[in-house]
Amino acid sequence: MHRRVSVLGATGSVGSSTLALMDEAERAGTARFTVAALTGGRNIERLAGAARRWRPELVVTAWPELKADLEDALAGTGIAVAAGEAALIDAALQPADWIMAAIVGVAGLKSTWAAAGTGAIVGLANKESLVCCGPALMARATRAGGRILPVDSEHSAIYQVFPHDRPEGVHKLVLTASGGPFRQTPVSELARVTPERAVAHPNWSMGAKISVDSATLANKGLEMIEAAWLFAMPEARIDVVVHPESIIHSLVECVDGSTLAQMGPPDMRTPIAYALAWPERMPWQAPPLDMISLGRLTFEAPDTERFPALDLARQALRAGSAAPAIFNAANEVAALAFLDRRLGFLNIAAVIADTLEMASASGLVGGSGDACEVALAVDQEARRLARICLDRREQAA
Repeated sequence: MHRRVSVLGATGSVGSSTLALMDEAERAGTARFTVAALTGGRNIERLAGAARRWRPELVVTAWPELKADLEDALAGTGIAVAAGEAALIDAALQPADWIMAAIVGVAGLKSTWAAAGTGAIVGLANKESLVCCGPALMARATRAGGRILPVDSEHSAIYQVFPHDRPEGVHKLVLTASGGPFRQTPVSELARVTPERAVAHPNWSMGAKISVDSATLANKGLEMIEAAWLFAMPEARIDVVVHPESIIHSLVECVDGSTLAQMGPPDMRTPIAYALAWPERMPWQAPPLDMISLGRLTFEAPDTERFPALDLARQALRAGSAAPAIFNAANEVAALAFLDRRLGFLNIAAVIADTLEMASASGLVGGSGDACEVALAVDQEARRLARICLDRREQAA
């Protein structure tokens, strides 16, 4: 297998894991990769190290003030260096067979949009792109002759067992959720939860913001929205079940009563490897799944009193239009405020609810024109409204 690859967000967790899997496959002689472009953020040392290993044609840092540092780190290599938003889009447009879109947050929307228009396979790890303009993004990739392959473990699990040639055979999608660190914490204690406790996920190693999303189950709400666009499935046919062991990553319930599931240890490298090698499978040193040691797998319904963000996401998906993008923006503002100790844990969902209500009252909806630009405009206005709601919650505290 030979792939010409670009990695957008090469210094983050998903991007670094992608490059590590590529390295392992090359050393084992099972695949060969040519790297067109790498992008990163402030970790210039890691970005330069990856560039020296893979010798891409273009390396980009998102931060213009760090361009000189990156140039110094790559002096004498002959690798082109650039910085800033326009350069990120240039990196996404470099000719490639396969592009990992792993820039975190709405900052990754423009480059993901650009990548989807190239005709390449896009390994999608950027939730915001699908949440904010999912139908348009999927259509853009299809028109260009490309494909969106989900890298989230839940959506990868569905993708692996979904009957793509017979979608009418699917009755329901079931996303699994670990329940996070507070699955059994009394609701009365959640008001005293600290950021340190919230980011201590029991199963997965993730960044701080996504760990908070897991603790509130906002992440599962975002994944529900993503699943609706990825698999053309209405909200009423998408369920969430809490599965503390994180072994079954999601399920597809068929119309004939069969339920198909993808299983594996909680390790993001598995869905990355699946997307990277698709439609083949790429061997790597995956951790074994020892069913005997597991003993049993448990499931329970999500507690909507404990996890109100999940219902808010469902309401946003049902409302459609700009509501999912508003949910996403409000959640990010609130989660970051919690990490900054400006907002209590229980008020994360409260700020989301306040913002959705304020946006509805103000008539905030998606406009016409370029879907990416419209989504960014909605995101900006939703963040402004969310900050107003946040300030009100702070003043009332």
